[in-house]
Amino acid sequence: MSADITGISSMATRQLLAELAGAYRQKTGKSVAIESVGGVDAAKRIRSGEKFDVVVLADDAMQKLEADGFLKPGSRAGLAESSIAVAVRSGTGHPDLTSEAATKAAVLAAKSVGYSTGPSGTHVLKLLEKWGVDPKDANRVVQAPPGVPVGTLVARGDVELGFQQLSEFLGVAGIEVAGLLPGEIQSVTLFACGVGAQAGNEAGARDLIGYLTSPESGATKRRLGMEPPRSVDSRDV
Repeated sequence: MSADITGISSMATRQLLAELAGAYRQKTGKSVAIESVGGVDAAKRIRSGEKFDVVVLADDAMQKLEADGFLKPGSRAGLAESSIAVAVRSGTGHPDLTSEAATKAAVLAAKSVGYSTGPSGTHVLKLLEKWGVDPKDANRVVQAPPGVPVGTLVARGDVELGFQQLSEFLGVAGIEVAGLLPGEIQSVTLFACGVGAQAGNEAGARDLIGYLTSPESGATKRRLGMEPPRSVDSRDV
């Protein structure tokens, strides 16, 4: 039986959306099916014409989709904020992340680092270049394939340090979160949700978004390594 409401999201919000969708079904009786894939792939699929009731991606990607007519005008709303964390293989030492200088020293001392294809990866690449690390050095800098958690590379021992959204490290076996990037070099990503331009169930999508962005969802967001948006460029849905 098909779901009442369909959607697509990036991997960063996979666990959050799964839990909130379950809570929403208990509350309303409406089923939700949200497919989580790499954010780049999700945007490509939307632009290719695939139909989804709800779309959840990093807000910069959502703004572009809205501007290009792939979201219902005015439906974009802030979902959650996510900070970048650093992970190491379980049982290994934790690097000093108390300052930019300490984090830089840890990166330069590491044999290899891993990063994602998402917004956290873009930020990390800028930091590596700033610190004199060549992002094209495949022996030291490894990008996780779309949809593959950086934590998986860390757990396998493919990279010594992994950088990604905190939410994507939680629950990955074989790793430990060493901490967040220090405030001076932190980059917080806003994830947003919106109604797909070709939504088959627009009313259901708007109702679900209302729940996803409600104060009721805040505790779940915090437990899963995210925060409710502090300031959002969003509209009423």
